[in-house]
Amino acid sequence: MQIPFTKMHGLGNDFVVINAFFKPLALTPPQIRFLAHRRFGIGCDQILLVEASDQPGVDFRYRIFNADGQEVQQCGNGARCFARYVRDLQLTDKDDLVVETPAGLIYPHLETNGEVTVNMGTPRFHPKDLPFQAGEIALHYPITVELDTYQIGAVSMGNPHAVLLTEDVDTAPVTTLGAQLECHPRFPQRVNVGFMQIIQPQEIRLRVFERGVGETLACGTGACAAVVTGIRWGRLQPPVQVHLPGGTLQIDWSGQPDSPVLMRGPAVRVFEGIIEI
Repeated sequence: MQIPFTKMHGLGNDFVVINAFFKPLALTPPQIRFLAHRRFGIGCDQILLVEASDQPGVDFRYRIFNADGQEVQQCGNGARCFARYVRDLQLTDKDDLVVETPAGLIYPHLETNGEVTVNMGTPRFHPKDLPFQAGEIALHYPITVELDTYQIGAVSMGNPHAVLLTEDVDTAPVTTLGAQLECHPRFPQRVNVGFMQIIQPQEIRLRVFERGVGETLACGTGACAAVVTGIRWGRLQPPVQVHLPGGTLQIDWSGQPDSPVLMRGPAVRVFEGIIEI
């Protein structure tokens, strides 16, 4: 079977985007792993499927698959690329979209400068929403890895995130501690792990170890989770510039639990192709 695709990225977090809007497409985990493989396939962090929604008033349905073949609920950089994709392919002429995801509805807005702002919905803090094995909602949770105990923030942005403070993201143990926390038994569905360095109240640096992928150049939901956590800790003030290895996002959140998180940043088409699977 031949599949047309588009390669895209948001700050280096890269995607294979496939149009299943007119004709449904079912991909198996081995096929997804093949497409995502950087030696034998196309190469990407995630596969994005563009689908039709059967919900009234909803423009599209959007599915996300990690490079390991598992479907996940949300992806912030992918949401921006999705919005740019459907506009560039003339699947819509709207600037404001309503998009269905497994985590709920999101609301991308295409800016005149080519960037995309996405209303990512409200953060959720109860441990059961991640899920995370803990009691009631807290600002900090102690978690032990081997013989060391770390203080983390925990938040769901439609997908689960743990956030740690670090003095210097360049020397943070992202690949080792990130991998250990990703699969920690207190996170039964695994977790994305963000290492946050605060430069000033409206500026941070961030590296993210994403579940099922490893460290990526950027993570949109990870940037949202880090900013939300920093605001709850009283360490950040919105809006916040988030500097990731692949570039910068702007995140805004009022600090009210029922208010949405807004994420703004670029989305880039790289090339088109056809692959046989």
